[in-house]
Amino acid sequence: MSLPTSLAAPAAESVRDFATDVRRDLALVPKQIQSKYLYDGLGSTLFEAICRLPWYRITRAEARLLSTFAPQIVSAFSEPLTLVELGCGSGEKLAMLAEVLRARRRHVAVHLIDISPVALELSERTLGRLQHVSVVGHRATYEEGLRHAAAQRVGDSAMLVLFLGSNLGNFDPPAAHDFLSRIRGSLRAGDALLLGADLVKPESDLLLAYDDPLGVTAAFNKNLLVRMNSELLADFDLELFDHRAVWNARESRVEMHLVSRADQVVSIPRAETSVRFAPGEPIWTESSYKYTPEDVIQRGRLAGFLSLDQWVDSRARFALTLFSAD
Repeated sequence: MSLPTSLAAPAAESVRDFATDVRRDLALVPKQIQSKYLYDGLGSTLFEAICRLPWYRITRAEARLLSTFAPQIVSAFSEPLTLVELGCGSGEKLAMLAEVLRARRRHVAVHLIDISPVALELSERTLGRLQHVSVVGHRATYEEGLRHAAAQRVGDSAMLVLFLGSNLGNFDPPAAHDFLSRIRGSLRAGDALLLGADLVKPESDLLLAYDDPLGVTAAFNKNLLVRMNSELLADFDLELFDHRAVWNARESRVEMHLVSRADQVVSIPRAETSVRFAPGEPIWTESSYKYTPEDVIQRGRLAGFLSLDQWVDSRARFALTLFSAD
């Protein structure tokens, strides 16, 4: 009997990549670790819990927008239609669009793209219940998975790419532009992009979303240390690091850090390094950029898209924007 994918030991190649990145990035000033490493099996599960917290309003706001405007979104496309979600999460939001297509007696091909096996399993389970949907999962980076999905599209079917949950906010502005440009380069006339983006709001609301009173986000962040201990044989003491979230107004982003509580040296054997931390020294683990509605539209245009429509949840300050590749 084989282990479920989410519990299987990490592949040797992925561990080597993790080790290489950790060795390089912890030598930077300031120290940092790429946010993609937050999403191992446990990290993905913790993030799903974060999405249900009352202080993290992005998921519910996006769901409200999709529930209201899904018919309007899919009406722009003829049959057949291919849906591609980059960073699929649980698949519940994509299912809202698929349900509208079922009501219209239309079959839909779905491609799920995520580096997290847990996210793929959840999404495949959610969408597998819909008889009119055929699902293909790609455990891959966004760009690689999108290339595979585009290569597998059926005939002249249009492709709607979903990049939801404000995942664009994890990229700094130049990287966000490059990423959107690469998506545009993978699409053809008649295709489209549905982009979710969290908007600027009061600092107190932002900090509650990224440093919740229950400590779930702190556990999510500290899981990076657990992962390095497990996969890289590091000796991080979780009690000697604090989770910290700060709002950087000048850069319009929330930053997450793991802050050393003491002067300490951590050994990371599989990364072939040891790292000294001074008291109060942080590891920068994630940035989440926030936007204005106009900024979202402008970023799409600069990447070569045409803005078709935009819907804003005024309560939670979240936007869905539909772009065309025409």
